[in-house]
Amino acid sequence: MLSRTADNLYWLSRYVERADCLARILDVSQRLAYTPVTYGGSTNEWGSAVLTAGVADLFTERYGPLEEAKEEQVVSFLAFEAENPSSIRNCFEVARTNARSVRTALTSEMWEVINTAWIELRNFPNRALTRDELSRFLAFVKETSLRFDGATFRTMLRNDAYWFSRCGAQLERSDNTARILDVKYHVLLPEKEHVGGPLDYFQWASILRSVSALTAFHWVYRDSVKPWLVADLLILNRQMPRSLAACYDNLARNLDDIASAYGRQGPSQRLARSMLARLTNRNIEDIFQTGLHEFISGFISDNNKLGAEIKEQYLT
Repeated sequence: MLSRTADNLYWLSRYVERADCLARILDVSQRLAYTPVTYGGSTNEWGSAVLTAGVADLFTERYGPLEEAKEEQVVSFLAFEAENPSSIRNCFEVARTNARSVRTALTSEMWEVINTAWIELRNFPNRALTRDELSRFLAFVKETSLRFDGATFRTMLRNDAYWFSRCGAQLERSDNTARILDVKYHVLLPEKEHVGGPLDYFQWASILRSVSALTAFHWVYRDSVKPWLVADLLILNRQMPRSLAACYDNLARNLDDIASAYGRQGPSQRLARSMLARLTNRNIEDIFQTGLHEFISGFISDNNKLGAEIKEQYLT
């Protein structure tokens, strides 16, 4: 396979996954912003949404301090802003451009999902959305991602095209899960709020909803929502598809499949297996003792290194 084709497939999946994550961030921010004031909420959930998306500097240049961020500004910036390269609209545009470049490497079902989503995206009004319109928009984005993921899984041959596509999706998904956890733990909970208080419960429950894991949490732990159990589910539990361990289980397997097909191992395979081993050999008590923020920061840095290794090894 040409490196250009592999690159397009890899980034096509990454941008679809990124759009899905942004929709989930906006969805949970909307839920938290409308938490009843009787629970003591005093943080700016919309500012934390920008931090989670990793575009705080660009937003601050355009709109000012995150502490003063307003719902309309954040929704416009993360969903539709042309000058934000990671906005949902730009994610779908870049995904469609990549899909057109490798049209013959995609199945008809995959192309139809991307092309239809791009056409439907232009039907949403170019103005501030009402609450109902925003809910419909976010549901549309999440449904598009689910349809693309399903089409990829059910219709692609298990060859290098499939493996590069899945590597892109899993790498992006692990980054997004880590950022959601990190921002919640260090930004959303006000300093005066006690861990385990009512506001803390609603915030962690909303985080679980944002990654479609609230039901899974109760199935696994059969307990009330606690920060260390949520972290355990989203970091170490391989049964949870969005957990860091599950993402790296898939990443290591897909990179090994690529290496087997091409007859050569490389730095990306070794780094992926090393990160999977570290996740396998950790427990949540150790992670909290050394610091959740420090663990996640290290993970995000290593995840970015893996992306750079994949690019250097295969995509240039």
